[in-house]
Order: sequence, then structure tokens, then C-alpha cells
Amino acid sequence: MTLFSVEGKTVVVTGGSRGIGRMIAAGFVAAGATVVISARKAHEVEKTAAELGCTGVSADLATPEGVEALAAAVPDRLDVLVNNAGATWGAPLEELPAEAFDKLWNINVKGVFYVTQRFLPLLRAAASADDPARVINIGSVDGLRVPSMENYAYSAAKSAVHMLTRHLAQRLAGEHITVNAIAPGPFESKMMAFALDDPEMRSAVAGSVPLGRIGRPDDMAGAAIFLSSRAGSYLTGTVIPVDGGITG
Repeated sequence: MTLFSVEGKTVVVTGGSRGIGRMIAAGFVAAGATVVISARKAHEVEKTAAELGCTGVSADLATPEGVEALAAAVPDRLDVLVNNAGATWGAPLEELPAEAFDKLWNINVKGVFYVTQRFLPLLRAAASADDPARVINIGSVDGLRVPSMENYAYSAAKSAVHMLTRHLAQRLAGEHITVNAIAPGPFESKMMAFALDDPEMRSAVAGSVPLGRIGRPDDMAGAAIFLSSRAGSYLTGTVIPVDGGITG
């Protein structure tokens, strides 16, 4: 196996039907991995799976039934779990409802934990000292620095994802399972559509990035593939900003 190869690995990408999840799934498929994606909406996950040439599973990972449905699609072993499924909620301070924190905690934090917990037997089956199994959690730069937008529940939940990543990494290192997080900056996604679909706002967002542009699919796929390959096998408990220098 070459330094950056993931050929032949089995990879699960939650929230893989669009946005950052799709970018990551497409990168793994192109690199020769066997990929399973999940999303809540059946028609979206089926469409994306057909386009990418991977397996699609309709599953609400905020529920035990959804987690079991996804696990049933991976029978023997799992080399890489990418916990990408998530949601956001923006509202002025005085108007943010309690349900925002409930929804985002359930999806963005509890979902990451319980999906990882459920897949531990399959990750353990794939793990070895030379080639650990990998868990990659998708956090956010909004969990690393105070965002300009009023997305209080989102930034708090993503900060929790980063700490959960570190905690799981410490616990699972002895079992040859690495746990790392990627903290994306601005990428094309449903969460960023409100800003990037408007030409003036898009220009302003790109201008706020030191490298001067919005993230591209290869930027995100490359980070995930690096963490899953021999090149990334000695990293665990890290939170890697893929943000063009925003948090630098």
C-alpha cells in the first residue's frame, strides 16, 4: 500500500448525499475505496449513490433505528467512519428557541457518539497496529473561534464535537483506532447556501479567507483521505482546520 492509498478500504460517510459529505464520499470512491453513504431523505441518498457508484442507506441517525439501518449495510468490518451528518440553526440571541439546542445536540453530538459506539465492533475487526481503523468527525471552524453569525447552538455543538473527538481518541488509541476531526471553513453546502448563493455575500466570504477563495471538493476529500491512509496513521486526537487560513 502506498503512502496515501485507501484502495480496498471500506468507508462509511454519514450525511453523504450532498455538500461536504458528498465531497468526501466522491474522493474515496475515486481513490478505490468501497463506500457506503447515508442520509435521511431516501431519494437524495439513492440519487447520489447512483451518481457516485456507491451504496446508499436512508437513515435518521438521531434515532436508534436509523443507526441500526446504517450498521446493517456494513456486515463484516469497517476501516473508516466519517461522522459528517449534521445540522445548523441561526437566529438572533433573543429569538433562539430551546428546540435549536435540542436538535443540534441530538444530531451533531449525540449522533456522532452513538454511531461511533455502534460501529466499534466493525472498527475493531479492521484495526491493526500497522494500519489503524479511523474515525473522522466533521467539526467546524465555528467550533474553534467565535463566528460572526449568530449560530449559538451550532458553534457550541461543533466545539463539543472537537472535545468528543479528543476524548474518544484517548480511549481508543490502545485498540488501534484513531479519532480525528476536520474543521471546515466555507465550502459549497446547504448550510452555506444562504451566503454563497448571493454574489456579493460570496465575494465577501471569499475575501475573508486568507487564501482568497471558497473551499473546493478536493480540499475536503484530500484531508479525509490523508487521515485514512498510511500517511495519517500516527495522528489521533487532532482537530485539523481546512479553512484557507481563517483560524491561523
